[in-house]
Amino acid sequence: MKIITRKEDLTSLLLQHKQEGKRIGLVPTMGALHQGHLSLIQQSLTYTDVTVASIFVNPTQFNNKADLLKYPKPIAEDIAKLEQTGCHILFHPEVEEMYPVVDEPWNYDVGELDLLLEGEFRPGHYKGVTQIVYKLFKTAIPDVAFFGQKDYQQFLVIKKMVHDFNLPIQLKSCDIIRETDGLAMSSRNIHLNPEERLAALSLSKALIFIKDNYNLLSLDELKQQANKFFTSSNLLNVEYLRICNPDNLHDLQEKGPAIALIACFVGTTRLIDNMMLA
Repeated sequence: MKIITRKEDLTSLLLQHKQEGKRIGLVPTMGALHQGHLSLIQQSLTYTDVTVASIFVNPTQFNNKADLLKYPKPIAEDIAKLEQTGCHILFHPEVEEMYPVVDEPWNYDVGELDLLLEGEFRPGHYKGVTQIVYKLFKTAIPDVAFFGQKDYQQFLVIKKMVHDFNLPIQLKSCDIIRETDGLAMSSRNIHLNPEERLAALSLSKALIFIKDNYNLLSLDELKQQANKFFTSSNLLNVEYLRICNPDNLHDLQEKGPAIALIACFVGTTRLIDNMMLA
């Protein structure tokens, strides 16, 4: 696996591959890789000729600087995992490489998705996400970019950005990878102590309840019953539990295609999860 730290070096190499008719796959990550990330690498290896993983903890998408400082960065372990999976290229730039200008302006309007759910509770988050993903797209010039469904709202935001900028990139949303007990894999899970780890199962249990009872209960009853999963422990603090239209994340008004989404603090660790319902 080649490890590249400079934008121009990555673009130059990938342009050579494109001239040879090879399709480029990009998996953007912030590191602390787990099987969920590696499943995206495997998808890229299947669908494209050259797979690029990026590891970059992007400062502009953190509205909580303490969260940025404590974000895990086990780069040696990440490199080993990527090599074992068969990734071709790792792009691992420094902050100064991606942001040579301090407070670089980025005026892209995310639209109403920036006001709903994650946008409501993490103001400015998606502006930072689109800023770095746009930079990565321009640098890695991918034909296909792979994202995990766990960050479903982020996928919709990036899909809108690709449309708005008319970027010739196919986006693939890949299934959530879960632990054997149902917990969605996340880089943040390492912050959970044993008691918190057990309490965190309430997220997937609530989602499974909603899915199993979607055709049996009303929307209000589904949410009322699902919220009871979070009353058993004082470690749990739900920010939102919503059942939404999967196209725009508006609250669902009547039964049809839907997605249930949860954000919850487990102790001091914020976790998100979701599940398609129909």
